[in-house]
Amino acid sequence: MPVRKPPTARAPRPAREPVRDHRPAVDGLLPSPVPVRFVAEDGTPADPPAGRTAPADGELLEAYRRMVLGRRFDRQATALTRQGRLAVYPSSRGQEACQIGGVLALRDGDWLFPTYRDSVALVARGLDPAEVLTLLQGGWHCGYDPAAVRVAPQCTPLATQTLHAVGMAEALRRKGEDDIVMAFVGDGGTSEGDFHEALNYAAVRRAPVVFLVQNNRYAISVPLAKQTAAPALAYKGVGYGVRSEQVDGNDLVAVLSVLASAVEHARSGGGPSLVEAHTYRMDAHTNADDATRYREDDEVARWEAADPIARLEAYLRGRGVLDDEAVASADKAAEEFAARVRDALNADPEPAPTPLELFEHVFAEPTPQLREQRAQLVSELAALED
Repeated sequence: MPVRKPPTARAPRPAREPVRDHRPAVDGLLPSPVPVRFVAEDGTPADPPAGRTAPADGELLEAYRRMVLGRRFDRQATALTRQGRLAVYPSSRGQEACQIGGVLALRDGDWLFPTYRDSVALVARGLDPAEVLTLLQGGWHCGYDPAAVRVAPQCTPLATQTLHAVGMAEALRRKGEDDIVMAFVGDGGTSEGDFHEALNYAAVRRAPVVFLVQNNRYAISVPLAKQTAAPALAYKGVGYGVRSEQVDGNDLVAVLSVLASAVEHARSGGGPSLVEAHTYRMDAHTNADDATRYREDDEVARWEAADPIARLEAYLRGRGVLDDEAVASADKAAEEFAARVRDALNADPEPAPTPLELFEHVFAEPTPQLREQRAQLVSELAALED
C-alpha cells in the first residue's frame, strides 16, 4: 500500500479586518406598544407618551372645521352616486382624522400620493371638488393637474402609488429640495408586494417619504385578522429599517402630533417613516358593496362611539376654545360647500368632440394595435354618417 505523506504545514493566515456594516442606525425603529393617544373616545384628555406634544389650539380648530366640511362633502358625494351623477364613490366617513391630519401635516410644496378613498383629503388640500370627483364620475383622466397641485392621481390598484411616491421622494432628494412625500395606503395595501418593495427601497435610499396606513379593519370584505398575523401593521416597517409608529386614527390630536414628527424626520434627512392609524370605515366599501354581509351592527355601533369629529368637538369644548357659535359656523360653511358641489356635479358634462379622443394620451407613440383599432372606429363612424 502506498504510504500517505503527512500534510504540509501551512503558514498562519493574517488576521482579517472585521466586516463592518455601513447601514445607518435608525432611532425609534419600534412603534409604541399601544397606539399613541391624546384624547379618549369621550373627548377627555388621555395620557400621551413622553416626548409627544399636542398641536396648538388654532391648528386644532382649523382641523375641526375641515373635518366637518369633509364629512359633509363625503355625504354629498354618496348622495350624488345614488342620483347617478357619479359612477362609484368609496366613502371615508369615520376616517376624517386621518384624511385631514395627513393634509395638515404637509407644506404646500410637499407631494401627496392618495388612494381612491382619499377624496376628502384632496378637498382639504384645496382641490376643486368637481375636479376631484371627475375620476369617480367616469372621466378619462384624474380631473386635476398633478404637477400644479402636487397631488398624484387617485390610485385604484392597491399599493402601486407607494412605489411612485418613493420615486418622487428620491427625485426631490436628488434635486436638493427639502419637500417631502406622503403616501396614503389602506390596510389591504400592506399585503401587496409593491408596498414592501416601496418600504425597502425607501429605507435603503433614505427617501423623504411618510407612509400613512389607514387601517380601517377591512380590505373590502376581508377582515384584518385574515390579512396578517403581525401584532400591528406598523411592525411591517421594522424589518426594512423604517422608523415606525402606530396612532389612534380617530384622535386628530394624536394623528397630527405623530405625523408632524414623521414629516420633520423625513424633511431633515432622517429617511422614511411608517405610521399606522387605527380607524374604521363606517360605510360600505363603495356604493356597490353590502357591508352587512361581513360585519355586525354591534361592531359598527362601537366605532360610532369613537367618532373622530365628535371626539375632537368634545375635547375643544372642554378646553374652552369651541362653542355653539363656532360649531354652527362650521356646519353652515359645510352646507354651503355641499351646495356648490351639487351644482357643479348636476351640470351635464361637456361631451367629447369626437369618440376618437379615446385614443389620445394612451401611448406617446401609438402601437400598431391601437392604430388598427382607431382605423376601425373611423370606418364605423364614416358608415354611420353615410
